This record gives sequence, C-alpha cells and structure tokens, in this order.
Amino acid sequence: MTAVSADDLVSLVYTSTAVRPLDDDALSGLLAQSRDANGARAVTGMLLYRDGRFIQVLEGARGVVTALAAVIARDGRHRGMRILLLEGISARQFPDWTMGYQSLSRLTEPRPDGYRDSFADLDVDSDRSRTVRALSELSLWFRVRARR
Repeated sequence: MTAVSADDLVSLVYTSTAVRPLDDDALSGLLAQSRDANGARAVTGMLLYRDGRFIQVLEGARGVVTALAAVIARDGRHRGMRILLLEGISARQFPDWTMGYQSLSRLTEPRPDGYRDSFADLDVDSDRSRTVRALSELSLWFRVRARR
C-alpha cells in the first residue's frame, strides 16, 4: 500500500440506506468491488450493514477519499448518504483492511435496562459528541470481533 503523509491522511464516515435489502451474495459482490477499488487507491476502512443501513469508514489521502465518497454517493444501491465525520487523522484505525465487513443482526431478545443502540445514535444530527462516541464504539466492537 502506498504511504500517505500524516498531514494528508483523513477518515471519512458516512451512513446511508440500501434501496432494497441486500442478501449475502449481493453484499459479497459489493465487498469484492470495494476491496479491489480501495486497494488500488490505498484506501482502508470498514463497512457495517444492519437492516438496510450502511455505516462505512474510509481512510486515506484527503483528495482520494473525498473523490471516492462522491462516487459512492452516486451509487444507485443506496440513498440518503450523510457524511457524519471527515477529519484528519495521524494513523489509520484499519491499516490492514481494504474493506473490513460485518453484518449486524437485529436484537431479537428484550433489551436490558440502560441499553443504548450505537447505530441509532448516528441518527442524531445535532449532537456531534453522540455521533463520535457511537462511531468509536462501533469501530472498537468491529476490531474486537475481527480478531476472533
């Protein structure tokens, strides 16, 4: 992977909604396409999918990541793309993944008292601290699960 100057390295996080539910085959195709394209661009990150909702983290050179986000925004497989975070970073959170992936299933059992849904916290437009906390929690959860 091509080295990116720490001054130019960014993390972009967005959420969007699938136009139609994606099955495992459709998700596999999307991931293969993303991994090839991201590898060629020195972009790393992760993709979470639950109940038709995507959350994706893209890391790489600022110009490359913002151009890729513009391409993704035009993709007809989803709608309502909202950039939740775009910030400079000193190091990648997902340095070895051209696109890590995890499908999140819905809870089927009753939620315990005090349960907070990090995915739902991303719907709060006005509270940046909740968004950042939710992204941090989801990122940590993803990295821990990937090590198993």
